[in-house]
Amino acid sequence: MSQHKQKELKKNVASFAKPDNSVGIRQLVNTLGPFFLLWFLSYQSLAVSPWLAIPVAMIAGGFVIRIFIIFHDCTHMSFFQNKKANRVIGTITGIITLFPFEKWKRDHSIHHATSSNLDKRGTGDVWVMTVDEYLEASFWKRLGYRLYRNPIVMFGLGPIYLFCISNRFNRKGAKRKERLNTHLTNASIAVIYGLLIWAIGWQAFLIIQLPILYVSGVLGIWLFYVQHQFEDSYFEDESEWDFVKAAVDGSSYYKLPKVLQWVSGSIGYHHVHHLSPRVPNYKLEEAHESTPPLQKATTITLWSSLKSIRFRLYDTANKTFVSFREIKPLLQESKLQTDK
Repeated sequence: MSQHKQKELKKNVASFAKPDNSVGIRQLVNTLGPFFLLWFLSYQSLAVSPWLAIPVAMIAGGFVIRIFIIFHDCTHMSFFQNKKANRVIGTITGIITLFPFEKWKRDHSIHHATSSNLDKRGTGDVWVMTVDEYLEASFWKRLGYRLYRNPIVMFGLGPIYLFCISNRFNRKGAKRKERLNTHLTNASIAVIYGLLIWAIGWQAFLIIQLPILYVSGVLGIWLFYVQHQFEDSYFEDESEWDFVKAAVDGSSYYKLPKVLQWVSGSIGYHHVHHLSPRVPNYKLEEAHESTPPLQKATTITLWSSLKSIRFRLYDTANKTFVSFREIKPLLQESKLQTDK
């Protein structure tokens, strides 16, 4: 794609980067309302059986994903027209989803500015090693990477690490506003959780809240993972890296059933979002449908997305993801050369 066409593409998509307050308010109502109702119904179901309460809580966990998308839009200042409204709603939805607004806003903006850039990995993204890096790495680094990319670790322990550790502490060198927002989020969570435990008891609270957090955590990590980890995803060195290509070729169109698209806040149109982060979630589909070049982005479905589990390393020579099994011969060859 020529530079002129890239500019035209960005310009066309940017025309959808106009928040609509009425749509935003309506989305808050149809998201927060059902979530709190499901939380209450889950509690009421405990009188019948915990095995009835847990499925209801799991459905509520799906709504946490939609709440997170609202939070996510607020970090891009794209959900409402007013910046203060975005910060207030972003902080509140961050408390519900256990994400500190200012900290995640910073990390996620870096992710957008460096996505698919091999020389600027490490902030706000999934750890990706190239084949060459893996072959040259120490035994312990390889082991750490294999554990990190193991589905049981990533989707089993990942939500626990995210909610209990990563989101709870400020980074070294964080600015005052970022530190205070993290402290405010943590204190608010402690107070709300404390009041709920006092009101309904710790057993009831855990039976409801743990499934909500675990389901939302697993689904959230999966969505973030799968939209950049597909077979022919785009990765380049800094000298060759291009923002538009990184957005359109390095992010997928996750074609989901309409119900799941609604629950996930249309984040499946990830290529549109990366091309213009200021487009609110409720305009992503329209931007995609109105821009023919974007319809050529890599499309993955629920079924085809499952293949991404085996994509572990990026092969820079062939511009594709490969599995650990595929590089075994190279690993053995590398070991023989080292022994010599």
